[in-house]
Amino acid sequence: MSFMQKLMEGHEGGLAHETMTPMQKIALRFVVIGLLFYGLAALEGMIMRLHEIKPLPMIDESHFFSIMTVHPMVGIFGSSYMIVFGAFLFLTPYLMKKPIYSVKLADLSWKFIAAGTFIMWLAGFLFHYAPLYTLYWPLPVDFKQFTIIGGITYIVGVVGIMIGTFLFTYNIFKTILYTPKGWEKQPAWDLLKSALGLEGLLNFFRRKKKEHLVPLPIAAISRGTIDMGLNAIVISSAGVLILIYFLGELFGASLKDTWVDALLYKNIFWWGLDLIADGLVLIFVAGTWYLLAMLISGKDLFMQNIARAALFLEMVVSWTVWSHHLMSDQGQPNILKVVSGEMVTAFELITQGIAVFITLVTLWRARPLKMSNELKFLLGGILGFMLAVPAGIIQADLGMNRILHNTQWIIGTHVHVAILVGLTMTLYSAIYILLPILTNGAKLYSQKLADLHFWLHLIGGIGMGAFMGMAGMDGMLRRALYLNGEYNTYMILAGICGAMLLLAFAIFLYNIVMSIGVKGLINIYKPATIQTNEVVPPQKESE
Repeated sequence: MSFMQKLMEGHEGGLAHETMTPMQKIALRFVVIGLLFYGLAALEGMIMRLHEIKPLPMIDESHFFSIMTVHPMVGIFGSSYMIVFGAFLFLTPYLMKKPIYSVKLADLSWKFIAAGTFIMWLAGFLFHYAPLYTLYWPLPVDFKQFTIIGGITYIVGVVGIMIGTFLFTYNIFKTILYTPKGWEKQPAWDLLKSALGLEGLLNFFRRKKKEHLVPLPIAAISRGTIDMGLNAIVISSAGVLILIYFLGELFGASLKDTWVDALLYKNIFWWGLDLIADGLVLIFVAGTWYLLAMLISGKDLFMQNIARAALFLEMVVSWTVWSHHLMSDQGQPNILKVVSGEMVTAFELITQGIAVFITLVTLWRARPLKMSNELKFLLGGILGFMLAVPAGIIQADLGMNRILHNTQWIIGTHVHVAILVGLTMTLYSAIYILLPILTNGAKLYSQKLADLHFWLHLIGGIGMGAFMGMAGMDGMLRRALYLNGEYNTYMILAGICGAMLLLAFAIFLYNIVMSIGVKGLINIYKPATIQTNEVVPPQKESE
C-alpha cells in the first residue's frame, strides 16, 4: 500500500467516525486545532531563535516584536486552552456519568477561541501590533508606535477568546450541577460543595466523614475553572479599557494621564493573569496527574483526602500570589512584596510538592508498570515542574528578583520549562491515553515515532530553557533584541534545542494523522451521525 493510501485510510483500527458521539467529535476538534496552534507557536519561537542568532532578511524589528507579542498568546490560549478544554468537556460528563449540559455551547466555545486566536495573531502578522506584554501598562495606544487597526484587531481577538472561555466555564459547572431530563433530582448544592472542596474541608472536623459526590479530577477541573472565569473577567476588562483609550486618542481626548491609577491597574491585571500563570496551570495539572495516575495504575489515588485539600489550598494560594510579578516595581508596597511575593509564592513549592508525591506514590504502589507512552510523558511532565517551580521560587526573592526579573532566566528556565516540559508533556500524556477513547479504538501508527517524540521533546525543552537561563544569568535581557552577537553561543544552543522541539511536534503530528487518517480528521468536523449523547439514567435498586 502506498504512503497516500495509508494516509487516507488510516492505520489499523482507525477512526470509527460513523459511531462517534457529538462530544467525542467536539473534544477532537478542540485537540486538533490546539495542536495546530501549538505548531504555529513553535514555528514562531523558532523564527525568534534564528533571528536572535543572525537577523533574518524578511523580519524587521517591528515584526520581530509583534511575533514576540502573539507567540505566548497563541501558545497559551490557542494551544493549551484548546487542548485542556477539549479534554475536560469530554471528561466532565464522562466522569460524572451524565450528558454534557450543552453540546451547542461546547461547539461554540472552540469556534470562538479558535477564531479569536487567529484574529489576534493577524494583528501581529498583518499590522505588527507589538505592545510586548499583552495588555500590560502603559496601555499600548500610542498611534506613533501602533496603528489603531492593529490594536482593535488584537482586542477583538482577545474578546473572542474570552467569550469562548466564559462558555466553557458555564458549561462545565452546569454539567456538574444540573439534573438531566428524566433523571431523579440531583443535589446541586451538595455537588457544588464537593466540587469546590468545601465538603472535604468540613470532613476534617467531622467524626463521621461524608462521601465525596464528585470524583477527584472533577474537583480539580471545577476549581481551576473558577480561576479561568475570574481571569477572563480581568482580561476582558483590560481589553475594553484599551478600546476606550483608543477612542480617546482617536478623538483627541487622551486619557493617558487621567482616569486610571497605573499601580492599581498593574495589581488587578497581574492578579487576573496570575490566576492562569500560578493557579490554573498548577490546579489543572495536578488534577490531570491524579487522573492519569489512576488510569495508568488502575488503582485509587494515594491520600485522596489530602489531595482534595491541597487542591483547595492551591486555589486560595492562586488568589493571593500575584505580587511576585511586581517585586521590582518601585511603587509596589513592601508588605505585598514580602507577604504575597515571597511568602505565599514559596507555599507553591509545598502544594506542588504534595501533588508530585501523591502521583508518584500512586504509581509506585502499582508497580511493575509498563513504560507506556502516557506514563513516560506523565513522568516527563512531573520532571518539568520539578525544575520550573523551584526556579520560580528562586526568582521570588527580593534580592534574586532584582538580578533575574528582566532577563532570559525567567522566560527560559522558569516559563518555557514549565510550559513546554511540565504542561505540554502532561497534555501529551493525556492525548496518548485518550486517543483510543475518543476515536473508538484507533491504534497508534508507530511506537518508534512516539519514543522519538518523547526524547526529542524532553531534551529539547529542558535544553532550551537551560541555555536561555544561562544567557539571562550572563545579563541577556528579555523583550530585547541583540544584533551584535554578544550571546550567540547560548542562542545557537537554544536554537538547536528549539529545532528538536519543532521536529518532535512534526513527528507527533505525523504519527497521529497516520493513526486516524486524513479522512478521519475531515470527518471530525462533520456533524455526528448520532445527534444525542444522552446517558441512561441510573436505575433505583428497586428497579
